[in-house]
Amino acid sequence: MAIYDPKSLKAEEFINDGEIRATLEYAEQNKHNVELIDAILDKARPRKTETGYVCSGLSHREASVLLACDIPEKTEEIFKIAEQIKLAFYGNRIVIFAPLYLSNYCVNGCVYCPYHLKNKHIPRRKLTQEEVKAEVIALQDMGHKRLAIESGEDPVNNPIEYILDCIKTIYSIKHKNGAIRRVNVNIAATTVENYRKLKEAGIGTYILFQETYHKESYLALHPTGPKHDYDYHTEAMDRAMEGGIDDVGLGVLFGLEMYKYEFAGLIMHAEHLEAVHGVGPHTISVPRIKHADDIDPSAFDNSISDEIFEKITACIRLAVPYTGMIISTRETEEVRSKLLRLGISQVSGGSRTSVGGYTEEERPHDTEQFDVSDQRTLDEVVRWLMQSGHIPSFCTACYREGRTGDRFMSLCKSGQILNCCHPNALMTLAEYLVDYASEETKKVGFPLIDRELEKITNPKVKAIAKQNIEDIKNSNRRDFRF
Repeated sequence: MAIYDPKSLKAEEFINDGEIRATLEYAEQNKHNVELIDAILDKARPRKTETGYVCSGLSHREASVLLACDIPEKTEEIFKIAEQIKLAFYGNRIVIFAPLYLSNYCVNGCVYCPYHLKNKHIPRRKLTQEEVKAEVIALQDMGHKRLAIESGEDPVNNPIEYILDCIKTIYSIKHKNGAIRRVNVNIAATTVENYRKLKEAGIGTYILFQETYHKESYLALHPTGPKHDYDYHTEAMDRAMEGGIDDVGLGVLFGLEMYKYEFAGLIMHAEHLEAVHGVGPHTISVPRIKHADDIDPSAFDNSISDEIFEKITACIRLAVPYTGMIISTRETEEVRSKLLRLGISQVSGGSRTSVGGYTEEERPHDTEQFDVSDQRTLDEVVRWLMQSGHIPSFCTACYREGRTGDRFMSLCKSGQILNCCHPNALMTLAEYLVDYASEETKKVGFPLIDRELEKITNPKVKAIAKQNIEDIKNSNRRDFRF
């Protein structure tokens, strides 16, 4: 029997079934232990220092106790602390991105995804480089600066060379004042050599969803194809970091398996990366299974309510306070609005989850990976965020200034990242407002920028930010950053 070891490079040891089951039992036994719960909550609270805030984070066992706790006033306290942590480290900024689907050719048999090999009535499509260019121009014309590229796993149709060509094409396109400044990559688990190639291509974050940490369920849900190899998939982040990629993004597809099991496994994976590589995940995504072509979510008996989903999000924020959290357009405006105050720091906007979807006037549904619940335009999402008290940020400065991996985390943990992120967010928002926003959105945005500029405490930074924003308004100069 495998022994739990967060420093091991073997999946069955750092995501250990016995440890997860023992954790769930411990959480169940202590879910009404008010003294323990209060001690865990106290540990999770952000503490003020001379330079900013610090947080201790929580172990997978501590976080699992909070998730299991069903005392209403303690749940409210969890939510309150999650909001405090979000504001302490990410302020009221919300980073904006869009997915770009390159190809839906796939050789895997994943039973929850419409791209699975046996689905013969979904049209298969792979973008040419000219079509990639057209999609990117469409995204730039919306105002996007950050993309997450997605592709099915198919060594013939979607080899690593194709992905690299697409990245090169994306970065090469400068249309009017538009430019994609960061390309995150969500493709199948691969080799150290291929991760090195992705790093050399200048990617931002490498994202790979585990889908489920429950090995028996994983094998049943991925019956055929290379993704069937649980260990190879689960150990992918270690290979990515060995290949030089220091920003990686985790996630599970909630609803495939018991959510408490998945939650414990997710936090254990973050602990493993910290223990082995000295830096945890750059981001954690929290998707739920949704309806899609020939996929019915009701076929999975582990679907979770909005209330449980909110609590999962808040508990992740308490466990890994410095990690960015992502919510996609899978979720409705109402759900996204609630989660923004519980720890979410990145949202997609104006998303289309079909191959070639951005160049189509009408939203195509025949090649969508999942139904998009929030179908608002990017401009509507930006205005909604501002009206809700958030700063939509198109900033990519940290990635391009080398503030990644442990360098980003050290700045975040010391509170110094705020000196960069707040003015950068305002300058990129000014770019969006000048170049792409509707008049209605501009009327909300420019007064917001003026108010937020006054919150910058460093006089020199404030003066530079103000001047840069004036230059953005009155010239074609762009891409200022601290």
